[in-house]
Amino acid sequence: MREATLSASISFFVPCLNEEGNVGRSIDTIVEVMSQLRNPYEILIVDDASHDGTVAEVLHSCRRYPGTRIEIIRNRFCRGLGRNYFIAAHRATNEYFMLVNGDAAEPMESIREILAHVGEADAIVPYFGINETRTIPRKILSATFTHFVNLLSGHRLKYYNGPVLHKTENVWMWFSETAGFGYQAELLCRLLDEGISVREVQISNSDRESGFSKAFTIRNLLSVANTLLHIFLRRLEGVAFRYLKPS
Repeated sequence: MREATLSASISFFVPCLNEEGNVGRSIDTIVEVMSQLRNPYEILIVDDASHDGTVAEVLHSCRRYPGTRIEIIRNRFCRGLGRNYFIAAHRATNEYFMLVNGDAAEPMESIREILAHVGEADAIVPYFGINETRTIPRKILSATFTHFVNLLSGHRLKYYNGPVLHKTENVWMWFSETAGFGYQAELLCRLLDEGISVREVQISNSDRESGFSKAFTIRNLLSVANTLLHIFLRRLEGVAFRYLKPS
């Protein structure tokens, strides 16, 4: 595995909603990886109106790592993962932008593997396959979602919901119309339609040690359906534009 390009600066987005017991480990993982790579970086934490000890845990991490730029953005009400992603992106000051989940789902070696390919393409898109630890219902839901996104968009990625490494300026170009878990698929489809280059990378994942997954809430399932609808409508618009465009 080659090392990340030393000149590449990274902004990490860490979303949190009641991640006490997890978010501190996510921050530890980022700091450990970047201390080995020595690239410039910052950590942008967005707390989505947690009502446990998440914020206190983040502040403790800030005190533990005084030499690391860690910014915490606190929402007064729950905005959703998709909205928070773009809020953080517009606070990012570095060349590349990457999500690392606040539930400590990404092992150190997975983050390192993604960063090892920085500069090879406009987006480094990870997919699972090594040491897959998700439950069977989550695997089925994920495979179904990926199948429908590929079918409706005409693209052929292996996975759309991972910790994608984007050029920050590409994220600034768009704002997802969904607040839930489908935001990354919508963003990737928009950028692929614009002709960006992609490098797919296989990584491993791990189960959360505290709390429970928020992927199966009614709100997120409705949001995913909304994402699929928008992807399909944009493809229809593209087809209509090409058909009606004067030759």
